[in-house]
Amino acid sequence: MSIHLEKSAAAFAEAKQYIPGGVNSPVRSFRGVGGTPPFIASGSGSRLTDIDGNTYIDYVGSWGPMILGHAHPDVIQALQQAATRGTSYGAPTLLETELAKKITQIVPSMEMVRMVNSGTEATMSVLRLARAYTGRNKIIKFAGCYHGHHDSLLVKAGSGALTLGTPDSPGVPGNVAAGTITVPYNDAETLAEVFARQGEDIAAVIIEPVPGNMGLVLPKQGYLAQVRKITAAHGALLIFDEVMSGFRVAFGGAQSVYGIKPDLTCLGKVIGGGLPVGAYGGRREIMELISPAGPVYQAGTLSGNPLAMVAGITTLKILEDDPDLYTRMTVLTQRMCNGIRNEAEKYGFHLQFHHIGTMFCTFFSDQEVVDYETAKCSDVGAFNRYFHSMLEQGIYLAPSQFEAGFMSIAHTDADIEATIAASSIAFQKLARQA
Repeated sequence: MSIHLEKSAAAFAEAKQYIPGGVNSPVRSFRGVGGTPPFIASGSGSRLTDIDGNTYIDYVGSWGPMILGHAHPDVIQALQQAATRGTSYGAPTLLETELAKKITQIVPSMEMVRMVNSGTEATMSVLRLARAYTGRNKIIKFAGCYHGHHDSLLVKAGSGALTLGTPDSPGVPGNVAAGTITVPYNDAETLAEVFARQGEDIAAVIIEPVPGNMGLVLPKQGYLAQVRKITAAHGALLIFDEVMSGFRVAFGGAQSVYGIKPDLTCLGKVIGGGLPVGAYGGRREIMELISPAGPVYQAGTLSGNPLAMVAGITTLKILEDDPDLYTRMTVLTQRMCNGIRNEAEKYGFHLQFHHIGTMFCTFFSDQEVVDYETAKCSDVGAFNRYFHSMLEQGIYLAPSQFEAGFMSIAHTDADIEATIAASSIAFQKLARQA
C-alpha cells in the first residue's frame, strides 16, 4: 500500500496562511515527525479516511475520547436528537445532573462534579480551588506530565511541548512559574525531600497517575501510595489528572486500578463522547467552595452544554452495560503490543513496550523508561522513520514518540493482525537503514 497526500499538502499550505502552523493544536502539524499531515474527511469505527481517499486504522482516537470508535451509531443518534432541541441554553438541564451523577457513581472519590469544556480548563480550575482550600500557594507537578497549557503548569510539560523542543513556553510570567515545583516522576524520595523543606507552602500535588504525555509511563509498584501518604502527612491535596487515563486505564480510572483515593480528580476525553468537555470533582467539603456555593469563582457559558452531555452519557452507558468490552480491548492491546515486540526483536530491535488497559506506547529505547529523563533517551529519529512506514501502510499512530496510543471497541482482530504485519515491514526497513 502507498498513500498519496497531494490534496492534504495543498490543504496544509492553505491552512498555514490563516492558522498558526496550519493547525489548531501543535502535534497535529507533524512537525515532530516531519512530512505532511493527512487532512481527515471522515471517521467510522476504527478507520479514518483523508481528503485524498486514503484509509487508515486509527490508534489516535482523537487523542483518547473515541473509545467506542468513530461515529458510533448510538452516539450519533443521541446527538442528532439533542441537536433538534437546541445546542446550548446557558441554563441548567437535567442532562448535566445525569452525567455528574453517573461520574460520582463510577469514580467514588468525586463526591461532587463541576463540568467545564476542556482538560486544560479542568486543571486550571482545580488548582485555584486547591489554593483556596489550603490557603497555600505552591503546586508540585512532575516532569513530563502535561496538565494543559495554562501558565502555572506549562513547565517541563511533555507531550507537544516536548515533541517540539519547547518544554517551557515564552509568555509564561516568571512569578507564575516560580509557584510550580517540578520533581521527577516515580521518585517518592525526592518528593518527600521537597515536602520536608517547603511543605507548609504546598497547596497540592497534581499528577497523571499513569502519564500519557511523555509516552505512556507506568508507576512503579507502591509509588502512588507513597505520593498519597506524603501529601496527607503535610496537609496538601492530591489531585489526579485523569483527563487521559480516566475510563482508559479502566472504567473507574487509574485510581480504581491502584486503589488510591485522591482529594480531587480531573476528567475529560471519554466523558464527552468525542465532543469538547472536561470536569473536575472531589470531596464535597472542597467542592462546595466553588461559586455559587462558595467564593471560588469559575464559570463557562458552554459548560455542561446538552450536546457534550448527551454524548458523554451515551458513551458511559455503553461501556457500563457491557463490562466485557474492557476485557476485549485490553486483550487486543496486549496482543498487538506483544506482536509488534516479536517483530521488532526479529530484526534486532529491543524496544520498550508499555500498555495498560486500552492505552499503549512503544519507546525506541533499549533502556527502561520510568520518567521524563529516560523517555527523552528514546531514538526519536528511528521512531519517526517507523511512524512514516506505518502511515504508508495505512496505520495511523500518534505523530510523536512522546504520545500514547489508544484502542477502541471498534478495533477488530483483523485490525490487530494488519498492524502487526505492517510493523514487520517497518522494522525490516529500519534494519536495512541501520
